[in-house]
Amino acid sequence: MVYINNQNTVWLTGERHVYGLSIMRLVVIGVNHKTAPVALRERLALVGDDVNVALEQLEVFTDGSVIVSTCNRTEIYALVPQPVESEPAQSATNAATTTSTTLSAAAISAHIIKIKTWLAEFKQLPLAEIEPHLYVHRDTHALTHWLRVAAGLDSMILGEPQILGQIKRAVHLAQDQKALSNQLGWIVDQVFAAAKRVRNETKVGAQAVSLSFAAAKLVTQIFDDLPSRTLLVVAAGEMNRLVATHIAGLGVGRVIICNRNPERAEALAAELRHPNRRVEVRALAELSQVLGEADIVSSCSGSMDVLIDKTMTLQALKRRRYQPMLMIDLAVPRDIDSTISRIDDVYLYSVDDLQHVIAGNIEQRRQAAVDAELLVSQLVVEIDRRFQVRQVGKDIQQYRTRTHDQVDKLLQASIAKLQQDNADPEDILTELSRRLTQTLTHAPSKLMRKAARQGDSELLDFVVSGLQDAHRRR
Repeated sequence: MVYINNQNTVWLTGERHVYGLSIMRLVVIGVNHKTAPVALRERLALVGDDVNVALEQLEVFTDGSVIVSTCNRTEIYALVPQPVESEPAQSATNAATTTSTTLSAAAISAHIIKIKTWLAEFKQLPLAEIEPHLYVHRDTHALTHWLRVAAGLDSMILGEPQILGQIKRAVHLAQDQKALSNQLGWIVDQVFAAAKRVRNETKVGAQAVSLSFAAAKLVTQIFDDLPSRTLLVVAAGEMNRLVATHIAGLGVGRVIICNRNPERAEALAAELRHPNRRVEVRALAELSQVLGEADIVSSCSGSMDVLIDKTMTLQALKRRRYQPMLMIDLAVPRDIDSTISRIDDVYLYSVDDLQHVIAGNIEQRRQAAVDAELLVSQLVVEIDRRFQVRQVGKDIQQYRTRTHDQVDKLLQASIAKLQQDNADPEDILTELSRRLTQTLTHAPSKLMRKAARQGDSELLDFVVSGLQDAHRRR
């Protein structure tokens, strides 16, 4: 018999459990762009071999862990250890009244301090220096935080999708290191499924809010059949690298890089090369020749002179038989003559054009974030309930096993008596029936008496009506 009151307190056949996420034992400890400056985030970053070593060390005093470390955050998600369970009770009375092993708030706090201390020692930093920047979430708050992070609601750029992939990579590392316990793995599955729902059912990530992402969205709006399209990258600086990476990731089949510095161009080419993508490096002096081969142009040179003028563009269009071109000018001063925007079949966007689009999109994301936060709250409640059902199932199975063991002892004793000389089968079966009835009714009877003594009429009514309903169904 299970009873759940408004405080999420559950009694199972005489036991008192605190169901809900407190039994989940989940904690998160970390820093992010809101709580720590970049200099400290760099010192606390866990990357490369550090992650494997850290997961191995955390395994000693956690029941599983995942480390998420990006340029904006370093977080440890861990399960604090379950207390060692006492030996199974040997009688029906004890089986019905043994208290489940649960963690106290003090015990969880002690484990949190242990993880904080470990992190400081691992990174060779004084705990007093990093502790003011650390945040700690536990139980429901830890799950809510993890889901908000996975959905992009806690990111510097609201709704950005990269963080979910970064979390997935962190989980794969934990799996490879065998640091992902069954229960933590179950929580991870719930987080991923919930984050997918947030992104699918709200518009928090629907609009482009970075220049590179906005440029990539323009490409998808203007062109289809991307494997047949050519991207021309004019200058190989950081901004163009981001744009080229986003657009190439859409499946563009060919990339041409024009740059004054051949070494930098080759470095970008190495990043963009793919079995299904041809990447070429050309000198900037060849720009007028290759322009006609480009469906998409992204330019950000930092030059003081216009690199692509109207005449060059008209000649390129003629060679292209006037197939459409998308030109993205991210440079200040501009690389592309602004009058080109008046040419048919050319779509020209300056950095200001993209910034205006992004400003409107950011506001739309903020409005969508309200819906996303509400959905997160609902999903956390759903996960909480699923976890409760999961835990109750385990406790019911444990209780049934203990009761079965006790009943089996009674049965074996009765069989032994039946094998004795002058045994009266009727008396033995009557005694067995009486003892079985006592065994099976002891726990609910004790629970009803306890509820009556404590004046808990709600629990008492629940148990009585539940037992009566169970008998009626039979």
